[in-house]
Amino acid sequence: MLRLNLVLLLAVMASAIFLVHNQYESRRLFTELDRAVAESRRLATEQQRLQVEKRAQATPQRIEVMARERLQMKPATPAIAQYVNDDARTGVAP
Repeated sequence: MLRLNLVLLLAVMASAIFLVHNQYESRRLFTELDRAVAESRRLATEQQRLQVEKRAQATPQRIEVMARERLQMKPATPAIAQYVNDDARTGVAP
């Protein structure tokens, strides 16, 4: 009878240790999942902010200002435009 009690006691102790370990692992994984969800939300918010900033940077007015100021570009006018004739279509040799 003593042996049976000892075996049962060891089984109960092993079961209790296993249960405590599983609860600890479950809490650890839940905490990790919560952190991952928070990081996902943060990244989604950052992506939305960057999309808005990208749209703001690509407005036609901003591009025109940058072309004039940084690239020293000017609007095309008939006075500075050069037209090239397509001689192959007209049959005129150069």
